[in-house]
Amino acid sequence: MKTLRYLMIAGLVFTTSVLIAQSYTFNKENSKLKWEGKKVGGSHDGIIYLKSGTLKMNKSKIKSGKFVIDMKSMVNKDISNEKYRAKLENHLKSDDFFSVDEFPEAVLEITEESKFKDNKAHVHANLTIKGITKPVHFNVMKEDNMLKSKITVDRSKYNVKYGSKSFFKNLGDKLIYDDFTIEVHLKL
Repeated sequence: MKTLRYLMIAGLVFTTSVLIAQSYTFNKENSKLKWEGKKVGGSHDGIIYLKSGTLKMNKSKIKSGKFVIDMKSMVNKDISNEKYRAKLENHLKSDDFFSVDEFPEAVLEITEESKFKDNKAHVHANLTIKGITKPVHFNVMKEDNMLKSKITVDRSKYNVKYGSKSFFKNLGDKLIYDDFTIEVHLKL
């Protein structure tokens, strides 16, 4: 009788945890990733697509998640001249920046559970760019059926050297700041 009671309780706990935790799958149709990089005297921005993404959460916690970014999908949105826009896009995809032929994907993997408080959670994750994995931290806002975040990435940590003061001196007006941002919008 005790064994049956324990099995029923274990089954109830398992069923409740399965019902509370929800899994979401994301791709380019239900996500938006906007990047921005700044340089002396200006900036450039554009979009990049999510190849795949999964997120497990319940109402109060982000449990886990893994997102694969298609680095070859990176496009510029602020340059209207096709020739100059293509030149920038090709340069960003080259070995000077993200080496997308060798490293076609970047990966963000959540490493710790994060609890929402007032619809805001602080997330700890690992970000892999160009085969280099480093920890990143950022806030996620939950608004209705959307999760929004702005992630700041120091490109110098991922061996992205072009125009970086971390690798070169006396760049003057050729300086490109090491930090770039990715605004993330995920539709649940």
